Amino acid sequence: MREKRQQLVITFATTTGAMAMEKFCMEQKIAGRLIPVPREITAGCGLAWKTEPGLRESIAEALQEHGLIWEEMYVLEL
Repeated sequence: MREKRQQLVITFATTTGAMAMEKFCMEQKIAGRLIPVPREITAGCGLAWKTEPGLRESIAEALQEHGLIWEEMYVLEL
């Protein structure tokens, strides 16, 4: 069984927002991937971006600079 560890989960109101996040992160070489929203939380579109929790501040700044919109950021054991 895989060991759980803390992950940063970023949720989006729309699928378009989630897909824009994926494209942005690939272009900027930001680690992470799209996942279904974990059942511990709720989100508008059902997709979330999962990455390392230590990237929270830098990702938030980069998203704001590039006009990308997200709902919430959570740190969860996944």
